[in-house]
Amino acid sequence: MNKLLTSSIKEASEKVSTGDVRPSDITKAAIKVVAAIKPLNAYITVTSETAKEHAENSDLRLKNCGSLGNLDGIPIAIKDNYCTKGHRTTCGSKMLSNFVPTYNATVYQRLKNAGAILIGKTNLDEFAMGSGTIDSYYGPTKNLWNSDILTKFYFCNSCKEESTRQSVDGNTWHIAGGSSGGSAIAVASGSCYAAIGSDTGGSTRNPASYCGLVGLKPTYGLVSRYGLIPLVNSMDVPGVLTRSVDDAVLVLNSIAGPDEMDSTCIREEYVPIDISNVTDISNLRIGIPKEYKERNLSPEVEECWNRVSRYLEEAGASVSTVSLPHTNYSIMCYAVLNRCDVASNLACYDGMQYGYRAEEWNSVHEMYKKTRTEGFGKIVKERILVGNYFLLEENYEECYVKAMKIRRLISEDFDAVWNNNIDLLLAPTTLTEAPRYNDFISADNQTQCSIQDYCTQPANMAGVPAINVPIMLSKSNLPLSLQLMAPPFKEQNLLTVAKWIEQRVQFPKLELKDMSLLE
Repeated sequence: MNKLLTSSIKEASEKVSTGDVRPSDITKAAIKVVAAIKPLNAYITVTSETAKEHAENSDLRLKNCGSLGNLDGIPIAIKDNYCTKGHRTTCGSKMLSNFVPTYNATVYQRLKNAGAILIGKTNLDEFAMGSGTIDSYYGPTKNLWNSDILTKFYFCNSCKEESTRQSVDGNTWHIAGGSSGGSAIAVASGSCYAAIGSDTGGSTRNPASYCGLVGLKPTYGLVSRYGLIPLVNSMDVPGVLTRSVDDAVLVLNSIAGPDEMDSTCIREEYVPIDISNVTDISNLRIGIPKEYKERNLSPEVEECWNRVSRYLEEAGASVSTVSLPHTNYSIMCYAVLNRCDVASNLACYDGMQYGYRAEEWNSVHEMYKKTRTEGFGKIVKERILVGNYFLLEENYEECYVKAMKIRRLISEDFDAVWNNNIDLLLAPTTLTEAPRYNDFISADNQTQCSIQDYCTQPANMAGVPAINVPIMLSKSNLPLSLQLMAPPFKEQNLLTVAKWIEQRVQFPKLELKDMSLLE
């Protein structure tokens, strides 16, 4: 069971379908892992009873030869900004600490329909505002890699000496990335096989990069946003975190496609992706965006970039330098648009209908003021204030309208590259390995987001699909990763090359040492 929990969905599904293991057995073991990694703070809500009930239902289906497919009986986790009927959805905020939705997000409902088993709701930066999962009302999420949790419960034959790993309880632990950091740690630890994140400026790919996972951001509109509590409506995309590209394909095929509840979702029937045979990539043209060689790029990440570029060339792919000239404006453009949407989307949290309400007040105005002051964290309140400033009549044209124009230019940069017959772009995901917590908080949140999301935000501006692929471990035993980007709705090419790279680099995998250690 220890190896099975850190294996792929395909391997687990095969064991289940042949009767070698029951979904209820896997689920019970996964719940043990959730308890063992509690110090990492990956979960806000653990749905143990629901998971056991659904696992028993899966047992019965499989006993009667009524499997729902590859995800039937497979434990998964959902970021806590997706609505889940009967289970609270907090968005990592005091404001929604007791909010229990009456419906399921489309993404979760489709996974549930496929037989997937919800293990829990994962931690995130409050309302998904951040790049570290350090600003949650429920506390920060800590990285599994280079931690004493790793040393205690896991085996990695490619890691350096255990003595170089840092204590998760000291001042030297590393962040998990954000804002889907809880989802990333949930998957990396083996407490589930896949997790749903959200990606507005890199919030799936960023933690995937820091935690050694595959992190897929589909094309905007390919996957329904219904039931995802919004951050930036025109950029939010449900993301997928898994341990392999094949697993990401299985999950994407289950959640993608039209949804009448989401007007921004595609109308055409979704054609499932199949990348079972990856042999020849010699007909592809790969672009290396020169603007992504940013001054803060670490030598180790640059080495990964050069190495994979060389692998692609050796396999016959055409690799050339391309330009995305407005990349440097993306961060500031995003900062304006993000705050404007935040000010608008969070205006509904006023203590009147649902969510937190201040207890002592003498007027409706005072209740509204105290509720928002007490219910929101510092980062959220700052973004609301700045967003309202940008949206003032005297600032609207100068701030919001100009940011929208810059966004169009960024999108046109990508269009120009695709029109020049470039099939994919290869670039860093994050500029460094996972930062230490103390180093990350030494600067303000916006500064860190600007540094860490430099390479990821442009894809959201343009609405193009992107995927993080882990490449190797750094000298500090931390994952180093790269990302691929493709034209809209070209997930087939994106995932095909991602799998080819995955097979070529053979990123080290974690295994649980012994299930008895989790007792």
